[in-house]
Amino acid sequence: MLTIGFVLLAYLIGSISFAIVSSKLFGLPDPRTFGSKNPGATNMLRTGNKLAALTTLLGDGIKGWVAVALAIHFGVPHGLDVYGLALVVIAVTLGHMWPVFFSFYGGKGVATALGILLALDWRLGAAALATWLLMLAAFRISSLSALTAALVAPLAAWWWLGNSPLTGSIVVLSALLIYRHKRNIADLLRGKESNVGQKAGDLEQP
Repeated sequence: MLTIGFVLLAYLIGSISFAIVSSKLFGLPDPRTFGSKNPGATNMLRTGNKLAALTTLLGDGIKGWVAVALAIHFGVPHGLDVYGLALVVIAVTLGHMWPVFFSFYGGKGVATALGILLALDWRLGAAALATWLLMLAAFRISSLSALTAALVAPLAAWWWLGNSPLTGSIVVLSALLIYRHKRNIADLLRGKESNVGQKAGDLEQP
Protein backbone atom coordinates (compact mmCIF):
# COMPACT_ATOMS: atom_id res chain seq x y z
CA MET A 1 0.00 0.00 0.00
CA LEU A 2 2.87 2.37 0.76
CA THR A 3 4.32 1.94 -2.72
CA ILE A 4 0.92 2.39 -4.38
CA GLY A 5 0.31 5.56 -2.37
CA PHE A 6 3.59 7.20 -3.35
CA VAL A 7 3.28 6.10 -6.97
CA LEU A 8 -0.23 7.57 -7.18
CA LEU A 9 0.89 10.78 -5.47
CA ALA A 10 3.80 11.09 -7.90
CA TYR A 11 1.49 10.67 -10.88
CA LEU A 12 -0.90 13.33 -9.57
CA ILE A 13 1.95 15.76 -8.90
CA GLY A 14 3.29 15.12 -12.37
CA SER A 15 -0.17 15.83 -13.82
CA ILE A 16 0.03 19.50 -12.82
CA SER A 17 0.87 21.27 -16.09
CA PHE A 18 2.65 24.50 -15.28
CA ALA A 19 2.50 25.64 -18.91
CA ILE A 20 -1.28 25.68 -18.71
CA VAL A 21 -1.23 27.19 -15.22
CA SER A 22 1.17 29.91 -16.44
CA SER A 23 -0.94 30.65 -19.52
CA LYS A 24 -3.95 31.30 -17.30
CA LEU A 25 -1.89 33.28 -14.78
CA PHE A 26 -0.42 35.59 -17.44
CA GLY A 27 -3.49 35.76 -19.66
CA LEU A 28 -1.83 33.94 -22.56
CA PRO A 29 -3.29 31.51 -25.09
CA ASP A 30 -3.44 27.85 -24.15
CA PRO A 31 -0.03 26.40 -25.18
CA ARG A 32 -1.83 23.44 -26.70
CA THR A 33 -3.27 25.73 -29.38
CA PHE A 34 -0.19 27.37 -30.92
CA GLY A 35 3.39 26.71 -32.03
CA SER A 36 4.35 23.11 -31.40
CA LYS A 37 1.17 22.70 -29.30
CA ASN A 38 3.37 21.31 -26.56
CA PRO A 39 2.59 22.53 -23.03
CA GLY A 40 6.18 23.22 -22.09
CA ALA A 41 8.62 26.05 -21.44
CA THR A 42 9.99 26.23 -24.99
CA ASN A 43 6.53 26.68 -26.48
CA MET A 44 5.63 29.25 -23.80
CA LEU A 45 8.74 31.20 -24.81
CA ARG A 46 7.22 31.57 -28.27
CA THR A 47 4.61 33.90 -26.75
CA GLY A 48 7.39 36.39 -26.02
CA ASN A 49 6.58 36.26 -22.30
CA LYS A 50 9.85 35.15 -20.72
CA LEU A 51 8.43 35.18 -17.19
CA ALA A 52 5.68 32.75 -18.20
CA ALA A 53 8.28 30.49 -19.81
CA LEU A 54 10.48 30.66 -16.72
CA THR A 55 7.51 29.89 -14.45
CA THR A 56 6.73 26.85 -16.60
CA LEU A 57 10.33 25.68 -16.57
CA LEU A 58 10.75 26.03 -12.80
CA GLY A 59 7.32 24.62 -12.00
CA ASP A 60 7.77 21.51 -14.12
CA GLY A 61 11.26 20.96 -12.75
CA ILE A 62 10.25 21.47 -9.14
CA LYS A 63 7.32 19.06 -9.36
CA GLY A 64 9.67 16.31 -10.57
CA TRP A 65 12.01 17.04 -7.68
CA VAL A 66 9.18 17.20 -5.12
CA ALA A 67 7.61 13.88 -6.15
CA VAL A 68 10.89 12.00 -5.81
CA ALA A 69 12.10 13.92 -2.72
CA LEU A 70 8.85 13.14 -0.89
CA ALA A 71 9.29 9.46 -1.64
CA ILE A 72 12.92 9.51 -0.49
CA HIS A 73 12.41 11.48 2.71
CA PHE A 74 9.04 10.13 3.82
CA GLY A 75 8.62 6.83 2.00
CA VAL A 76 12.03 5.19 2.28
CA PRO A 77 12.23 5.51 6.11
CA HIS A 78 8.88 3.70 6.32
CA GLY A 79 9.72 0.83 4.01
CA LEU A 80 9.58 2.14 0.44
CA ASP A 81 12.27 0.10 -1.31
CA VAL A 82 14.40 0.96 -4.33
CA TYR A 83 11.90 -0.71 -6.67
CA GLY A 84 9.12 1.46 -5.30
CA LEU A 85 11.28 4.55 -5.72
CA ALA A 86 11.97 3.55 -9.33
CA LEU A 87 8.21 3.33 -9.91
CA VAL A 88 7.80 6.81 -8.44
CA VAL A 89 10.31 8.12 -11.00
CA ILE A 90 8.31 6.58 -13.82
CA ALA A 91 4.95 7.68 -12.36
CA VAL A 92 5.77 11.38 -12.14
CA THR A 93 7.12 11.22 -15.70
CA LEU A 94 3.93 9.59 -16.95
CA GLY A 95 1.89 12.18 -15.06
CA HIS A 96 3.64 15.01 -16.84
CA MET A 97 3.36 13.43 -20.27
CA TRP A 98 -0.20 12.13 -19.87
CA PRO A 99 -1.81 14.26 -17.12
CA VAL A 100 -5.15 13.19 -15.75
CA PHE A 101 -6.11 16.83 -15.07
CA PHE A 102 -5.72 17.89 -18.72
CA SER A 103 -7.30 15.09 -20.77
CA PHE A 104 -3.99 13.18 -20.82
CA TYR A 105 -2.40 15.82 -23.09
CA GLY A 106 0.92 16.74 -21.55
CA GLY A 107 4.45 17.91 -22.23
CA LYS A 108 7.63 16.18 -23.29
CA GLY A 109 9.19 15.93 -19.84
CA VAL A 110 12.53 17.71 -20.14
CA ALA A 111 12.27 20.01 -17.09
CA THR A 112 10.50 17.35 -15.05
CA ALA A 113 13.23 14.84 -15.87
CA LEU A 114 15.87 17.29 -14.67
CA GLY A 115 14.03 17.72 -11.37
CA ILE A 116 13.84 13.95 -10.98
CA LEU A 117 17.55 13.50 -11.63
CA LEU A 118 18.49 16.24 -9.17
CA ALA A 119 16.35 14.61 -6.48
CA LEU A 120 17.99 11.22 -7.02
CA ASP A 121 21.58 12.48 -7.18
CA TRP A 122 22.68 16.04 -7.91
CA ARG A 123 25.49 14.69 -10.12
CA LEU A 124 22.95 13.13 -12.47
CA GLY A 125 21.10 16.42 -12.76
CA ALA A 126 24.34 18.33 -13.24
CA ALA A 127 25.47 16.00 -16.04
CA ALA A 128 22.15 16.26 -17.86
CA LEU A 129 21.92 20.03 -17.41
CA ALA A 130 25.49 20.60 -18.57
CA THR A 131 24.83 18.50 -21.67
CA TRP A 132 21.63 20.41 -22.41
CA LEU A 133 23.30 23.81 -21.97
CA LEU A 134 26.31 22.93 -24.12
CA MET A 135 24.13 21.63 -26.94
CA LEU A 136 21.82 24.62 -26.71
CA ALA A 137 24.73 27.05 -26.84
CA ALA A 138 26.13 25.26 -29.87
CA PHE A 139 22.97 24.68 -31.91
CA ARG A 140 20.15 26.81 -30.39
CA ILE A 141 17.74 23.89 -30.83
CA SER A 142 15.94 22.86 -27.64
CA SER A 143 14.83 19.44 -28.87
CA LEU A 144 18.34 18.44 -29.94
CA SER A 145 19.66 19.52 -26.56
CA ALA A 146 16.98 17.51 -24.77
CA LEU A 147 17.55 14.40 -26.86
CA THR A 148 21.29 14.51 -26.24
CA ALA A 149 20.76 14.94 -22.50
CA ALA A 150 18.32 12.01 -22.57
CA LEU A 151 21.05 9.82 -24.04
CA VAL A 152 23.60 10.98 -21.46
CA ALA A 153 21.32 10.48 -18.42
CA PRO A 154 21.28 6.63 -18.42
CA LEU A 155 25.06 6.54 -18.87
CA ALA A 156 25.50 8.93 -15.94
CA ALA A 157 23.08 6.84 -13.88
CA TRP A 158 24.98 3.67 -14.61
CA TRP A 159 28.24 5.39 -13.67
CA TRP A 160 27.03 6.76 -10.33
CA LEU A 161 24.17 4.44 -9.38
CA GLY A 162 25.42 1.20 -10.89
CA ASN A 163 23.18 -1.68 -11.89
CA SER A 164 20.21 -0.45 -9.86
CA PRO A 165 16.43 -0.37 -10.42
CA LEU A 166 16.84 3.42 -10.34
CA THR A 167 19.17 3.21 -13.33
CA GLY A 168 16.51 1.15 -15.06
CA SER A 169 13.88 3.79 -14.27
CA ILE A 170 16.11 6.47 -15.81
CA VAL A 171 16.44 4.34 -18.94
CA VAL A 172 12.62 4.23 -19.10
CA LEU A 173 12.43 7.98 -18.43
CA SER A 174 14.86 8.69 -21.27
CA ALA A 175 13.05 6.34 -23.63
CA LEU A 176 9.75 8.10 -22.91
CA LEU A 177 11.35 11.49 -23.42
CA ILE A 178 12.80 10.41 -26.78
CA TYR A 179 9.43 8.95 -27.78
CA ARG A 180 7.69 12.24 -26.98
CA HIS A 181 10.19 13.98 -29.26
CA LYS A 182 9.48 11.73 -32.25
CA ARG A 183 8.06 14.60 -34.30
CA ASN A 184 11.05 16.77 -33.42
CA ILE A 185 13.36 13.97 -34.53
CA ALA A 186 11.60 13.87 -37.90
CA ASP A 187 11.94 17.67 -38.23
CA LEU A 188 15.61 17.51 -37.26
CA LEU A 189 16.25 14.94 -39.97
CA ARG A 190 14.51 17.23 -42.49
CA GLY A 191 16.39 20.28 -41.22
CA LYS A 192 13.13 22.02 -40.30
CA GLU A 193 13.29 22.07 -36.50
CA SER A 194 12.69 25.53 -35.03
CA ASN A 195 15.17 27.44 -32.91
CA VAL A 196 14.69 28.53 -29.31
CA GLY A 197 12.69 31.75 -29.05
CA GLN A 198 11.06 31.49 -32.48
CA LYS A 199 7.67 33.16 -32.24
CA ALA A 200 4.51 31.11 -32.64
CA GLY A 201 3.45 33.10 -35.72
CA ASP A 202 6.75 32.38 -37.46
CA LEU A 203 6.48 28.63 -37.24
CA GLU A 204 5.93 26.63 -40.38
CA GLN A 205 4.38 23.73 -38.52
CA PRO A 206 1.26 23.81 -36.30
